[in-house]
Amino acid sequence: MDFELTEEQRLIQEMTRDFAAAELEPVAAELDKGGNDTLFHENIRKLAELGLMGLNIKDEYGGSEAGVIAFSVAMTEISRACASTAVTVSVNNMVNEVIQALGTEEQKKKYISKICSGEYLAGAFGLTEPGAGSDPASMTTTAVRDGDDWVLNGSKLFITSGNCAGVFVVWAVTDPKAPRGKGISLFLVEAEAKGLVVGKKEEKMGQNASATNEIIFQNCRIPGDALMGELNDGFRVAVTELAGGRIGIGSLALGLGLAAMDTATKYSLERKQFGTPISNFQAIQWKIADMYTALEASRLLLLNASFKKEQGRSFAKEASMAKVFASETANKACYEAMQILGGYGYTTEYPIERYTRDARITTIYEGTSEIQRVIISREILREFS
Repeated sequence: MDFELTEEQRLIQEMTRDFAAAELEPVAAELDKGGNDTLFHENIRKLAELGLMGLNIKDEYGGSEAGVIAFSVAMTEISRACASTAVTVSVNNMVNEVIQALGTEEQKKKYISKICSGEYLAGAFGLTEPGAGSDPASMTTTAVRDGDDWVLNGSKLFITSGNCAGVFVVWAVTDPKAPRGKGISLFLVEAEAKGLVVGKKEEKMGQNASATNEIIFQNCRIPGDALMGELNDGFRVAVTELAGGRIGIGSLALGLGLAAMDTATKYSLERKQFGTPISNFQAIQWKIADMYTALEASRLLLLNASFKKEQGRSFAKEASMAKVFASETANKACYEAMQILGGYGYTTEYPIERYTRDARITTIYEGTSEIQRVIISREILREFS
């Protein structure tokens, strides 16, 4: 068993790390304050130029064909510098993967290349609704056939990149009489579609540079060929294809945890109390030892899930394990890092408070920790039975 990265994966990791250190980290605190969409979008375009928007996408559609492990390590490096940028990159990659897996040849060529190249700043997922978060089968957005078109009505909530996406992957009920979760279909909706309204931008605790919007469909008319995949098969897609997003968010969480502990460890070597660096105290040493151990375990869980997905094997349980462990570890790492810095960690003079705010959402979006545990236990019980 070889845990070393291939030469290509290592080069992608180094390239991403260098770009993040030079371009993202210096402006992350400014972007966190919000209001500078221009700078944020410039960085997204630069990342597209580096080939980071389609890491597991075929070259014929504009992707890099670097694979899932490369995607994971790149996400970690971006997140160490700017989690807001990282979540945009993660969602873009997953939108492209869903289109690649389910789209027609025409849909793939039309939309994937635009996201990979940066012509579209982003792609977005329209799944969550005000009354359907962890329970997407309860969605109420509808798509009704009208002649050659589909007409969408309803709303979606907490949509990453809602204000700048060029295309939305949208789930809607197409057969309200079908059994629960069976009458849902998947559509590609362009941002310019008549009747698509971008609602308010949420005021959030963290990841503030990344816009999170409500999307409203008011008799939104889209062509008949906007349907993606099989009619009434969209719910299955939501619970299978999107498992890869948990690898992205787990990798994002790992980056935040590493950034927090790196900052705290460096601080512990410089900060003196009682006439000696605080790194000499066992209380600090044990925090460092425990958190880097847990972060390394997170990395290995993510590599395992990424490898299984890359090999075309079942990976849902492994992705959920990686996501729940990495995200909860990141939150604890930020807490311990702040404790090491003491009062300074609570101020904006150091980035720990930003990392802490950015990390909190990782246990919620792309499936809460509670939902991940449901998936993990269900898969284990299925294996035993």
